[in-house]
Amino acid sequence: MCMRVLLSGANGYIGRRLLPVLVKQGHEVIAIVRDKRTIHLSEDEKKKTKVVEADFLKKETLADLPKEIDVAFYLMHSLASESRAFAKMEKNMAQNFVEYLNQSTAQQQVFLGGISNDNDLSEHLNSRLQTEKELAKAKVPLTVFRAAIIIGSGGASFEIIRDLVEKLPFMIAPKWLNTKCQPIGIRNVIEYLSASIGNEKTYGEVYDIGGPEILTYKKMLLQFAEVRKMKRYILTVPVMSPRLSSYWLYFVTATSYRIAVNLVDSMRNEVIVKKTGVEKQIPLNLIRYKEAVSLAFNRIEQNMVISSWTDTQLPENKYLNLGHYIKVPQNGVFKDVQKYEFDYERREHVVNNIWSIGGERGWYYGNFLWKIRGQLDKFIGGVGLRRGRRNPNLIFAGDSLDFWRVLLADKEEERLLLFAEMKLPGEAWLEFKVERVGDKKLNMLQTATFRPKGLLGRLYWFAMLPFHWFIFKNMARNIVEFKKV
Repeated sequence: MCMRVLLSGANGYIGRRLLPVLVKQGHEVIAIVRDKRTIHLSEDEKKKTKVVEADFLKKETLADLPKEIDVAFYLMHSLASESRAFAKMEKNMAQNFVEYLNQSTAQQQVFLGGISNDNDLSEHLNSRLQTEKELAKAKVPLTVFRAAIIIGSGGASFEIIRDLVEKLPFMIAPKWLNTKCQPIGIRNVIEYLSASIGNEKTYGEVYDIGGPEILTYKKMLLQFAEVRKMKRYILTVPVMSPRLSSYWLYFVTATSYRIAVNLVDSMRNEVIVKKTGVEKQIPLNLIRYKEAVSLAFNRIEQNMVISSWTDTQLPENKYLNLGHYIKVPQNGVFKDVQKYEFDYERREHVVNNIWSIGGERGWYYGNFLWKIRGQLDKFIGGVGLRRGRRNPNLIFAGDSLDFWRVLLADKEEERLLLFAEMKLPGEAWLEFKVERVGDKKLNMLQTATFRPKGLLGRLYWFAMLPFHWFIFKNMARNIVEFKKV
């Protein structure tokens, strides 16, 4: 049966995977995002999807949300928030969601939370449970899926495990690696969510969902290594404090410190399926852990990663609205402008090089210096350079790109605009643009713009001038002349 489905968190890790499934099932989707520029739909998805801008933390943005809906998905989450008040933020979002639902024609709401059967829950799992309780206050029946660790390409848990396994042949690890969990493949999670739509037997029910195996985190790391055909050794010690464990995750993996703190705190809780019953209403062929890892790498190798947790890893709430930064300031700024002329026949080559920047390709000059800058950024609490990019050739507004955020990626206009998310005493933009200068000649224009904050920002710019001079100059030249595409 075709239904009108409201999908909050449509641009998040789960939402972006669920949306094409809903469209394929024939549903009409109302995709809720904070910024329309950050969601990119296929032609088929555009026909069945209405994109609406709204922020459930800001009630004034909710007035025009459509009230005629059948099902509403609550997939919003603030785990990556740098704010220490993320539990309060989640409560406010849920309350505003309930207020909206009560004015709508919705017959069902669906929530994806975390398994929370322990009495002494971590702050993160407790906030998920409190969100669930707030949603249950609505007049609209609630279907709850409490998931264990989700394994899928681009997922936070998957990428953290990948970083640990691929970078560390030998690990001295904290004792929480012996905690038990029941990981579940992303494919099964999406199947549960999509199969619950209009299923009245699931109304008012709470289900734990997990895969067919109960594993320790240590076993997950070792089995991941087996899939990758790597030999790894792990020694667990009882003396590593939660704070030290968080720093260990933060510096070794691509995660932010705030996520590391929340994950370490949560890993003292066993996440094992206890609230059963979903298998009777939605029978599935559950994917084993090693198979889920293999499927994830198949996606990665085929450049088919649909969504990544890094695309929602925003260092500060002010960066949530890309529109505030898409117009590069001209006054009160410092600029480094590099211009290289090239023949018209090399146009596609140059544009492809611009669109492939960062990630595995690197920055075309001084990659070791970029890596050092990334390490320094990690050391002072920034995002670092490890986030990479979701696809080696495709890039869209809203994507993370190493320690930049993509503000604009217009291949027709041949313009790429990045905004810096590394720790800086100011704000920085990096723009690449191809311009016509004659019948047979083009320019590759590369502009680095820095708006300093106070005296420290000005001192920073002048201190970095010698590095900027040869890094930016050679980077621009190599983008034009780089032979490998």
